Amino acid sequence: MPIENDEYNASKIIVLEGVQGIRKRPAMYIGSTGSTGVLHLLYEVIDNAVDEALAGYCKNIYVRLRLEDGINAADVTDDGRGIPVDIMPKYNKGALEVIMTTLHKGGKFSNDAYKVSGGLHGVGLTVVNALSEFTEVTVRRSGRMYKQTFSRGAVTSALEDVGASEGRGTTIKFKPDKEIFPTTTFDSSLLKDRLRYTSFLNPGIAITLRDERFDPVEEEVYNSKNGLADFIAFLNSGKTALTSIIQSRKQEGTVTISYAMQYNSTYDEKTEAFVNNIRTTEGGTHVVGFRAGMTRAILNYMQKNGQARPDTKIVGDDTREGLTAVISILMQNPEFEGQTKEKLGNTQIKSIVETDVYANLSRYMEEHPLDAKAIIEKALNAANARESSRKARELARKKSLFEGAVLPGKLADCTNSDPEKTELFIVEGQSAGGSGKDGRNKDIQAILPLRGKILNVEKANFERIFDNAEIKAMITAFGTGINETFNADNIRYKKIILMTDADVDGSHIRTLLLTFFYRYMRKIIERGYVYMAQPPLYKVSRGKEVVYCYSDQELEENRKKMGDKIEVQRYKGLGEMNPEQLWETTMNPETRILKKVTIADAVRTDELFTILMGVDVPKRRKFLQEHAEEVKALDI
Repeated sequence: MPIENDEYNASKIIVLEGVQGIRKRPAMYIGSTGSTGVLHLLYEVIDNAVDEALAGYCKNIYVRLRLEDGINAADVTDDGRGIPVDIMPKYNKGALEVIMTTLHKGGKFSNDAYKVSGGLHGVGLTVVNALSEFTEVTVRRSGRMYKQTFSRGAVTSALEDVGASEGRGTTIKFKPDKEIFPTTTFDSSLLKDRLRYTSFLNPGIAITLRDERFDPVEEEVYNSKNGLADFIAFLNSGKTALTSIIQSRKQEGTVTISYAMQYNSTYDEKTEAFVNNIRTTEGGTHVVGFRAGMTRAILNYMQKNGQARPDTKIVGDDTREGLTAVISILMQNPEFEGQTKEKLGNTQIKSIVETDVYANLSRYMEEHPLDAKAIIEKALNAANARESSRKARELARKKSLFEGAVLPGKLADCTNSDPEKTELFIVEGQSAGGSGKDGRNKDIQAILPLRGKILNVEKANFERIFDNAEIKAMITAFGTGINETFNADNIRYKKIILMTDADVDGSHIRTLLLTFFYRYMRKIIERGYVYMAQPPLYKVSRGKEVVYCYSDQELEENRKKMGDKIEVQRYKGLGEMNPEQLWETTMNPETRILKKVTIADAVRTDELFTILMGVDVPKRRKFLQEHAEEVKALDI
């Protein structure tokens, strides 16, 4: 019989209303209070300006980043209609105040003010206000200028009629609250990528970014004339195109379907999907419809023109090998999964998109036989490679390579089998592997030494990848399978730690590993399973006193503290450390430094992997020349 707890009663129930709930649980609204959350605030303001553009009232957006009392602050100005300032009788408050302080309100719940918009929950500006130390809104409309200020969700000044004004639009200035965010820094590289693709999705709109936080001041204008075609050209930069850019824009009732696609010589698919300018990173019904229509059009064309081969069965994945595509849907009342809008759920969109893509691509292939030939050859080659890989995997399974019955002989496994607790250190060479094996906690830490550098998967097809002994060893050790058999839920270790030497070769090996993970096991990065160990660069000793330094700055600081009579050992490789030193500095969970690998922006990440690991040598040389001055310590 459970014991009744008289202390738990109605008085213990707390109701957080309005901005209180936002400030108490900010991650529910912006995903994180880290650097991505700070950017999310800025995105909410920018997206409101973009919605004005979608409605046909805005042509220019101006984003300004600055420092205010050492804290990052931002201004976003548009030339749209301006937020309404008249009184809302139901609330006896001005519309601007209601918008800035009340959840689930705005002009996007009806189709009168906005036919389509990215903001459908009516919480964006309220969240920005609630999580900002200071917010100031300036509105220009009907020949007058109005201003009102807020702080942490509350009104700090009444609406003021500043005087006559030319033009129209809205300016929102805000400073993220340091009580909420450990860092208030806006990541300019991620912001630039966001503004770039926003300009692609909205041709004719000029978006200016001015960053005044550093000297010299940076200013860049994003303005696309050709829309999605420019987007495809950007995504395929550095890749060899096999077809022209195929594009379409069509209105189906209240839904506008736009897409562009092009095949290149690589082996992976890159599909970017958007709904009302919001990136849907998890896809949704529009992506499902696009892929279904595309596959049906290609298979039907092959059948109709006698190019189908009875001995080669083509599936959907085969038709998308080497495809780069962008899908953009404008619609009323999109149903997203959650406030972060990662996946579209409207079921009717699938058939609308599928029908349009099937008809348009079928017509294009009939009118452009050379492009059709390139598409079909790419699909047939993909199907043949897939079949070869399947046969190779079947043979491998018979030899128990991927079934887990026989783990790699070089793997020093741990005794614990709980993935939540276990760690796999991937190390370079037998020497480091030996130190790692002797110094580890055998209960939870496994060691997998690799011999030399693994294959650069950016330049190889799956058959070559499958034949690489080091890659096979990792796949088997992970337990996840690969390609269509890949399942991240089967992983044997939820910490996969890359422990390489602190030199150029170590950095190269780490890059090759991350390329493989990103291209073929991306889920393990997205789930936060991949880490990079940070071994020390120096051992500083004076008598019996020993200090390990992880940077040149730490070394200099300890030189000052410990005096001149010190010995400094520069570690070039992990093998130079004995097991006790390796455990103490790099493997002990209580004292080590790990860096989690994340994918902050998939488009930029994909572009960098293509440039740095791909086949376009001149582009890689140009990139290295442009960024050479950013290198701080080449030998680590």
